[in-house]
Amino acid sequence: MQKRTLLDGKKFQITIKRLCHQLIENHNDFSNTVLIGIQPRGSYFADRVQQELSAILKINTIQKGNLDITFFRDDFRRKDGFVTASSNSIDFPIEGTNVILFDDVLWTGRTIRAAMDALQSYGRPDKVELMVLIDRRFSRQLPIEPDYIGQQVDSLDSQLVKVSWKETEGEDKVILLSERNK
Repeated sequence: MQKRTLLDGKKFQITIKRLCHQLIENHNDFSNTVLIGIQPRGSYFADRVQQELSAILKINTIQKGNLDITFFRDDFRRKDGFVTASSNSIDFPIEGTNVILFDDVLWTGRTIRAAMDALQSYGRPDKVELMVLIDRRFSRQLPIEPDYIGQQVDSLDSQLVKVSWKETEGEDKVILLSERNK
């Protein structure tokens, strides 16, 4: 396997800060905006953005929740064995709010479609935006585009983008994995 580092260390943190400043430009004080992380990997991203926004704005009222999409995916019945879902933690109304969905990697668009379906169970937001750390822009199967992008990468379907978070893997890093030519 060949590895290419896309983001790590200081560049990883700078990317998150840049995305936070873009959010501040569009959402000001976040009084009518909520952050929703798509379980499991988007939740780490949303946590990090919420922490950074709170530090920049010096407020602690930015609402954040986690959304499980397990049973909304179009492929959940195709998996062998029992499917286990994570818990949702959206303890605030989203009716009439601006929702920002978070995921670490946007690839085919199927995860985002499932998240938008699941989100409707909680009400009808005024607007839904999408923030992704990595956009694999040439692999879309559905017409879904992010509003906020950490970095775009042109990759083949055979390649894998792996995001490591300090909270779970001990370091902030994004790598592109490719199989070596034989």
